[in-house]
Amino acid sequence: MVPHLVTALNGPLLDLEKKILEATPAIERWFRLEWQEHTPPFYCSVDLRNAGFKLAPVDTNLFPGGFNNLAPEMLPLAVQAAMAAIEKYCPDAKNLLLIPEVQTRNAFYLQNIARQMQIFRQTGLNVRLGTLDASIKEPTNINLPDGTQLTLEPLLRSANGRRLGLKNFDPCTILLNNDLSAGIPAILENLNEQTLLPPLHAGWAMRRKSNHFSSYDDVVKKFSKMVDIDPWLLNPFFAKCSGVNFHERTGEDTLVATIDTLLAKIRKKYKEYGIKDKPFVIVKADAGTYGMGILTVRDSKEVRNLTEEQRDKMAVTKDGKAIRDVIVQEGVYTFEQINDAVAEPVVYMIDRYVVGGFYRVHEGRRVDENLNSPGMHFVPLAFAHQHAVPDMRAKPGTAAPNRFYLYGVVARLALLAASLELEKTDPDPEIY
Repeated sequence: MVPHLVTALNGPLLDLEKKILEATPAIERWFRLEWQEHTPPFYCSVDLRNAGFKLAPVDTNLFPGGFNNLAPEMLPLAVQAAMAAIEKYCPDAKNLLLIPEVQTRNAFYLQNIARQMQIFRQTGLNVRLGTLDASIKEPTNINLPDGTQLTLEPLLRSANGRRLGLKNFDPCTILLNNDLSAGIPAILENLNEQTLLPPLHAGWAMRRKSNHFSSYDDVVKKFSKMVDIDPWLLNPFFAKCSGVNFHERTGEDTLVATIDTLLAKIRKKYKEYGIKDKPFVIVKADAGTYGMGILTVRDSKEVRNLTEEQRDKMAVTKDGKAIRDVIVQEGVYTFEQINDAVAEPVVYMIDRYVVGGFYRVHEGRRVDENLNSPGMHFVPLAFAHQHAVPDMRAKPGTAAPNRFYLYGVVARLALLAASLELEKTDPDPEIY
């Protein structure tokens, strides 16, 4: 299913689709060579925005929590990709310890954990759940809406302190589905004998969006040169602002100046491509997720006139972490709709493989607003019904497989950027 596009793909993006389809052999070879040089994150999801004239990632999540939203038909693909990923780190892996977020009341999130366990069990692994919740002292069952159960168990360090596991369970590999927004727990540090995926520096305790989009800049420049396109068609402008306190209004002048500079750059591009829409930017926390600490700004004066409620929302992110550094990112419209509601595609990957995705849909949001907020729902992306083979003879903008292929290419560019980002920010590069 492809959602209705309010403005069918127009001008620049139709040309982009055509160029990318024509360059498919070169693109796939390019990715293959890049993956010989760089290690992809274990798994990843990328939020895309399709403005009709531009297709760009606006967020890259290294601890994806929506596997339950993927179409069931995509599961065999996810299992194959998971097998390839596990073999890379621990070829004879037998036991996998999965560490989820400490939010046992969110049924949707827990269904995501159940789906992940299903995928990894199909690869031949024994999978058990260890929790960072210190209040859980013994195995605890949690009921899911479909009648099944998950069992959370307390984590244990080995006698020599070098390994992490559960009672009578010694895993070769530990998979985090906890983004470490609250910081790095001591129990996860100095694990010298096991593979921890993703690595600790992929969590929001250390990771920064500005580092990611800086790496994405580098990736897109190389890619665009090869395909002969304007990098801007795949890339949102951005700038980082430090020392911002929305309550005390410190750093406000710098933030306003940054917004003005970015809006001027976007206006220039809009003029170049004859785009009549009004430019806007998104101001968001440089670290953190869950759609918190995000503001849509169309005029820098809006920052000076924020209400107390808006300032409260911009003061902290997940787990009550104070926001001091923000990223100002070019706003990308989303002109995709499902049943008259605004939608954006989210692409899921395990290792270097696209394994599916879904549309995030929000009936109460506008085309220039963040959709990752209460009230959203998800519609699985039937990634060309398991066969996302582009149709080279179709007219640009008319074939679903071509659209999905385009999504997959841009998502993999963000995946490659995440790989470079993790290399650059690794505190122990020699053991990466």
